[in-house]
Amino acid sequence: MTTLIEILSPSASTPAIIVPSKTCPTTLSHQQLYQQVLAFRERLAAVGIGRNNAVAIVLPNSLEFSVAFLAIAGQRAVCAPLNPAYKADEFQFYLEDLSANLVLVPRGAIAENGEIIKAARKCHSALAEVYWNANEVVLEVELPRPANGSISTEVQHPEPGDVALILHTSGTTGKPKAVPLTHKNLCRTMENIQSTYELTPSDRTLLVMPLFHVHGLLAAFLTPLMSGGSCIIPAKFSATDFWADFVQHEATWYTAVPTIHQILLKNPLPYPMPRIRFIRSCSSPLSPTAHQQLENLFGAPVLEAYAMTEAAHQMTSNPLPPAARKPGSVGIPQGLALEIMDDEGNVLPRGKTGEVCVQGPNVTSGYLGDPRIVASPFTKSGFLRTGDQGFLDADGYLFLTGRIKELINKGGEKISPIEIDHLLSQHPSIAEAVSFAIDDELYGQNVAAAVLLKEGATASKEDIAAWFGTRAAKFKIPKIFFVTTMPKTATGKIQRGQIAKVVLAREKAEQTQLN
Repeated sequence: MTTLIEILSPSASTPAIIVPSKTCPTTLSHQQLYQQVLAFRERLAAVGIGRNNAVAIVLPNSLEFSVAFLAIAGQRAVCAPLNPAYKADEFQFYLEDLSANLVLVPRGAIAENGEIIKAARKCHSALAEVYWNANEVVLEVELPRPANGSISTEVQHPEPGDVALILHTSGTTGKPKAVPLTHKNLCRTMENIQSTYELTPSDRTLLVMPLFHVHGLLAAFLTPLMSGGSCIIPAKFSATDFWADFVQHEATWYTAVPTIHQILLKNPLPYPMPRIRFIRSCSSPLSPTAHQQLENLFGAPVLEAYAMTEAAHQMTSNPLPPAARKPGSVGIPQGLALEIMDDEGNVLPRGKTGEVCVQGPNVTSGYLGDPRIVASPFTKSGFLRTGDQGFLDADGYLFLTGRIKELINKGGEKISPIEIDHLLSQHPSIAEAVSFAIDDELYGQNVAAAVLLKEGATASKEDIAAWFGTRAAKFKIPKIFFVTTMPKTATGKIQRGQIAKVVLAREKAEQTQLN
């Protein structure tokens, strides 16, 4: 399979998409999904959407999102899923960067004139409401119509090299960068994920990640469809409903960020516990403590993986049993070449720490934009620089030690913030901990950590530092800052840089008051 339209089955009668509901759940078979996608593709053609037109999707996880996404890609247009929680200025940036021809929104959104509607009008992007009427996914386009003023175009058929998806990176050092991913990139990633977890038509996953994120879109939605299996799609993640949906619709696995795993660990478990074939964790580091808790309580192997948008999601993963899975490791390369390199792009031997670099057919060809402004992310040998630091052990398992730009350099000692995070997470009174660098007159940088205590816990800063000092070298002991919340992205990633800014600004204000 080399295009997204090919992952759909025109004849299979088994469930493809299940939308849970307490009153009236909706199920589409693979054959019905195929028919809905082809019909929606015709509607897109009728309003002028065709090759290379950018269509922004601002919809919740839903049947409508699923059909629209596949139809857009099937019409040789470019899908651009956006977080519905963005503000108008954020939407405007993305719509302008994409030169979006059409923006898809839920039914009633245009009359409500919310943030995306205001942004679309400023950018002169056409708007269309999309909704399920119990028979078909309707496309209601507000005039004027999109796509360079044309009234209609022909139904088109994608090619492997067509850009199917554009997502933006987090932009930790500047404005978000646009990452184009072709049908070939996406299909190869799906094949890699299917192979890693041995997915079959009998597998069902419960979607808990947002579809505007590469994790949810590739691992939890597209790959199950390609495998002939089923995807259960609630409108959003709910810890209250998770197990009821999991049991009722007979899910066999799920994939999530560590934040969601932690939430599930804190909520009541079903009895009896359903059989779970495996649990996948990705998108941020999973502490060995949480890894063990998940396996003990959920009775399933926990497989930590490593991914990034530029590689169309998955790059490495721990394998299924009976192969070894190593807590603290993100596993072995899956369907691509991976090397640890120095600053000059030279390959380092096993056990040596350097930058993780990858190469493969799932990897993007580069960022969109003027090359004089957007630097190439590739080494001289054509490997993508991930910006992550790590090493390969003797068995070829990858261990990440942190983002290169997040490393704490204390007097020449390079300290991984992830190492500090993992150790602090083992303290019995700590719910979450995030470490970062602070300026130090003597050492240049020193170690600090924002700590969120568990409800009812009363540990002091001194107690935590003393506890830490019995488990790590003295130079790693962090200065502790207590916080009441941890800033996170829409997908549950902790924002290390944002936490550092908030904590240090608060400390500066307190010092000013004292003086």
